[in-house]
Amino acid sequence: MKKILTSEKETREFGAEIAGDLRPGDVLGLMGQLGAGKTHFTQGIVAALGSETAVTSPTFTLVNEYHDGRLPVFHFDFYRMDSPDEVVKIGWDEFLDEPGVVIVEWADKFPELLPDHTTWWKFSMAEDESRVLES
Repeated sequence: MKKILTSEKETREFGAEIAGDLRPGDVLGLMGQLGAGKTHFTQGIVAALGSETAVTSPTFTLVNEYHDGRLPVFHFDFYRMDSPDEVVKIGWDEFLDEPGVVIVEWADKFPELLPDHTTWWKFSMAEDESRVLES
C-alpha cells in the first residue's frame, strides 16, 4: 500500500483510519527520517482509539504509555537507543506481552527485536513537502 499525505492533519487522519483495525498484540514498526510524520501518524492512532492524552514523541523518555483508550498503546522511539540490549533492559519483552498495541518509531534501527507479525510503515518526504507512506 502506498499513500500520499499532504499535511500533518492528513497524516493524523490516516493514522485514525488504521486504528479501527488494530487489535491487542499488534505491533507497528515505523521507519523514516526526522520530520517524516511518524509521530503525527501515532497521534491519529492514539486519538482514534479514544485516548484524550496528548501524544508526543518518546525520543527522550524512550516509551510513552496511553491507557485511556479502547486499547492501551505503548509508543517507543529507538532513535537514541544504542543497542538492542538497551531496549530489552527497559522491559521490551514485557511490553510485547501486554494486551495492547506497540508502536515503534525508528524500528528499523533494531528490526531483530520486532516480532514476525509486525506491520512495517515507511515514511518519506517528497520534494513537494508531502509525505509518502508505504506498507
